[in-house]
Amino acid sequence: MDMPILTPAHQALAILEGTWLGQEKIHPSPFAPGGATAIGRVANRRALDGFAVIQDYEQETDGKVNFRGHGVFQWDAGKSEYVLYWFDSFGLPPSEFRGTLAEGVLRLEAPAPQGFARATFDFSHGNHYHYLLEVSPDGQQWFPSVEGRYDRQDR
Repeated sequence: MDMPILTPAHQALAILEGTWLGQEKIHPSPFAPGGATAIGRVANRRALDGFAVIQDYEQETDGKVNFRGHGVFQWDAGKSEYVLYWFDSFGLPPSEFRGTLAEGVLRLEAPAPQGFARATFDFSHGNHYHYLLEVSPDGQQWFPSVEGRYDRQDR
């Protein structure tokens, strides 16, 4: 068996790497009926010899960490798409998001317990990125769930 070789698609995941701190707007939902603001902390590191990026995330509201997440980003060469395996403290089964990375914007979608979820990571802004998590009951009409702007902390 030949050793795998990092492709430009694998290397493109390096855009995620780093430590990030951001302000978040949480839109009204069953988890936050009145909506909220939060602080998001993100630590992304290259793993598995560059074939993955691992994310550790925590969200703080009112001075307390109220949510944690763990993600693994990879390039799926067989399907020619990026994938994010997501685990979090809500206690739901893991999610598998799939999508594209083009011009500094990573867009991934996943089936969700009540429809669909879409995560957009927009790195086209330099030393910060914008994040948008949207939900949809039918995959056609989308509603914002969480929005954030994260500044790089490690450069």
